[in-house]
Amino acid sequence: MEFLTTNIAPIMFMGLIVFLLLGFPVAFSLGACGLFFGFVGIELGLLPESLLQALPLRIFGIMQNDTLLAIPFFTLMGLILERSGMAEDLLDTIGQLFGPLRGGLAFAVIFVGALLAATTGVVAASVISMGLISLPIMLRYGYDRRVASGVIAASGTLAQIIPPSLVLIILADQLGRSVGEMYKGAFIPGFALTCLYVGYVVLLTFIRPSWVPALPAEARTIREDDGSSGLRSLGVLTALTTVVTVVFGQNYAKVISWFKDEAVTIVATDETIVVALCAGVTLAFVLALINKATHMGLLSRMAERVTFVLIPPLLLIFLVLGTIFLGVATPTEGGAMGAMGAFIMAIGRGRLSMKLLKQALTTTAKLSSFVVFILVGSTVFSLVFQGVDGGKWVEHLLTAVPGGQTGFLIVVNVLIFFLAFFLDFFELSFIVVPLLAPVAEKMGIDLIWFGVLLGVNMQTSFMHPPFGFALFYLRSVAPGREYTDKITKKLIQPVTTMQIYWGAIPFVIIQIIMVSAIIAFPGIVSSGLDKTEKIDLDKVVLEVQADPPAEAASMPDGELAVPAADSNQSDADPMKAMEESMKK
Repeated sequence: MEFLTTNIAPIMFMGLIVFLLLGFPVAFSLGACGLFFGFVGIELGLLPESLLQALPLRIFGIMQNDTLLAIPFFTLMGLILERSGMAEDLLDTIGQLFGPLRGGLAFAVIFVGALLAATTGVVAASVISMGLISLPIMLRYGYDRRVASGVIAASGTLAQIIPPSLVLIILADQLGRSVGEMYKGAFIPGFALTCLYVGYVVLLTFIRPSWVPALPAEARTIREDDGSSGLRSLGVLTALTTVVTVVFGQNYAKVISWFKDEAVTIVATDETIVVALCAGVTLAFVLALINKATHMGLLSRMAERVTFVLIPPLLLIFLVLGTIFLGVATPTEGGAMGAMGAFIMAIGRGRLSMKLLKQALTTTAKLSSFVVFILVGSTVFSLVFQGVDGGKWVEHLLTAVPGGQTGFLIVVNVLIFFLAFFLDFFELSFIVVPLLAPVAEKMGIDLIWFGVLLGVNMQTSFMHPPFGFALFYLRSVAPGREYTDKITKKLIQPVTTMQIYWGAIPFVIIQIIMVSAIIAFPGIVSSGLDKTEKIDLDKVVLEVQADPPAEAASMPDGELAVPAADSNQSDADPMKAMEESMKK
């Protein structure tokens, strides 16, 4: 009995692991384990009975959490966009654009994966969409099966870290930090990871060119009447858009001054970037609309197609993330605007139907309920775990690691990496993060930076063979038996599970490199955050003390000279008299 009393915290944690390994649902495992050990702790005299009376208040607190409303909004936005055919149009158009290059289809998948991540934030939607659309094309034109499956799975997981990621919303809630700040911190790492994926494909084009061939000429269907690609027109439009964006950004302060009719000299950098980009892409979209309406022929088919397919989702990204970054909208309000924007885009494409709407709403309700149930279960578990001093046990365990902050970060990331073999990011966020956050804060680690670091690490939970969810999603849509291609009439061999696993390994290594880079160079995250001006209060006090008023200097020690106020004024308004005295 003494052993149980002394070691109830580690026994409780191991009990949770046993529940999970037995295959019980995570939400119910957390709740059952918390309640069971809560009653045991009360019987052993370790916990007061009143502790469990706090559970209803904590659960009601979850239901009143406005931040969690962003989850259904962003999920609905992503599902509407994915099911309205946006991913299909993007992959087809960008694939045609990059097709003449070796590895062009892989570049298109990575680019579209990043764009879908910035609009949907849902890994399953991205992986399944790209698996259904791009995998048959990549197999048709001779891409190595490992490369094709790895690129699709890895690009889909970018939705984990590129805002508006659901993971970042959960992490911000668990760490008690702003979702907007978490988005700003993850912005640079997300796109740095995208660049690393592109770099890997570029490397393959040199060392294994046969694995990533270019599209043959007959497969490039977007051409002009004279047979040219129309890329020159697209290049001119891109250059014009870039020039307008740069010039508008440089003169944005003058534009604001003219609009407000008052002198404005300083404008926030992130606001300038967002508004200037909006101005540039809007100009390109308007030019394309005028060209199409008047049949002037100023733009090629490729330029017109890229403009109409690419700019609406870009404007939606600016609408959602731009308003959040500028502080105009909260993440919840940004998600609501994004969902409305997705509805408008689907209506504009003529693809919004009652069936699509019903499917999107049902899936959103299921995912939101899943998150809330896990959060309720984790609340029950964490309340009891903290009551039996589990937090102190975790703190002593981790602070005893040699190497200070660096040692702590290495151990934590290794732990998350291996737990990700068995747990997905929701489970890791609700079980492990609340235990690590207090220790990290006591060690002086910025929790925004810590959250982004964990988010990049948890991204590997989707890519780990053999339990990565992205690999399961891809396996569900990859061909499992040989079939005859409809275009080339060739017999296409199936994609095996082992080929999907081997294709994922290089991208898991890339993500580990990214985790190491964030630890080694914290500025990757912190450079995207708002700078706060620190004031040394000790210096302020010293400066005030070093320059006393002349009257005070002439008075004896311990006395303060207060100029006399008008007696009538003092009688009428004592507070005003005091203000006048302080001014004098």
